[in-house]
Amino acid sequence: MLRRIIPAILVVLAAAVGLYWWLSAPVAAVLAAPARAPDLVNGREMFNAGGCASCHAVPNQPDRHRLGGGLPIRSPFGTFYAPNISPDPADGIGRWSEADFVNAVMKGVSPDGAHYFPAFPYTSYVHADVDDLRDLFAWLKTLPAVPGRVRDHDLPFPFNIRRNVGIWKLLFMDDRPAAADPARSPQWNRGAYLVNGPGHCAECHSPRNLLGGLISAQRFAGGPNPDGEGWVPNITQKGIGDWSEKDIAEFLETGDMPEGDSASGAMRPVIKNLAQLTAEDRAAMAAYLKSLPPVEGPPPPKRKQGGG
Repeated sequence: MLRRIIPAILVVLAAAVGLYWWLSAPVAAVLAAPARAPDLVNGREMFNAGGCASCHAVPNQPDRHRLGGGLPIRSPFGTFYAPNISPDPADGIGRWSEADFVNAVMKGVSPDGAHYFPAFPYTSYVHADVDDLRDLFAWLKTLPAVPGRVRDHDLPFPFNIRRNVGIWKLLFMDDRPAAADPARSPQWNRGAYLVNGPGHCAECHSPRNLLGGLISAQRFAGGPNPDGEGWVPNITQKGIGDWSEKDIAEFLETGDMPEGDSASGAMRPVIKNLAQLTAEDRAAMAAYLKSLPPVEGPPPPKRKQGGG
């Protein structure tokens, strides 16, 4: 009896491993784009919209263009360390091709064919325009090369197995191309593109499930800060319904809220980036954000009462 069962079990196990290996394989796109002169002004706009400096600038130094990485990004799955994306040929992306860059940003696949962990928000960047990313790559190459290899991520088993990310992508990565809404204005469509694509606002302002996937029904409705400290606010009309488009645009430029408070925590470096955008792009983002319907998010923790 056992002689018949054991081979059957082995066949099933081999089939399961083969299926896992097939489903979890990194998938890169082939960049078949005609040669073009890069638009560096647009590349700089994408750099600021994408918040590249917020994660990749070397911590504790004033120059947001020194993209040597090293920032620790804490999460329920361990601590990630933002990589060096400066043009340094040894430690950064100086030897990358344009196709390498586009695949990394849109597909979450490294030049050597491995998955990037989704702490890198390629789940939003996948909705960016390829030419915008090509311009961004050209802009990054104009910045100073910063030597220094960043330490490995500090992740426990099984979260440290990159191959598992392939299954995660199948479950949670929507790679359908972004499409303009013909019923909306060009300004609204531009704002929708910046917020959902390069700006990746939903990555922080949405709650996540136990596997780290965004809960789509509560997109933009806020939730616990992934680093375990504080609460990320609801930016639908449930959370900022009293704000006007002008209020939102001014906040994106200055960090000042209409009630008198100011942005704090991780939002401060984000504001530094957004303040560099054109006024038109901030207004477009504001128009889109103001249009978001009210969505009830997870309840924030009650503030502790001070003792007497």
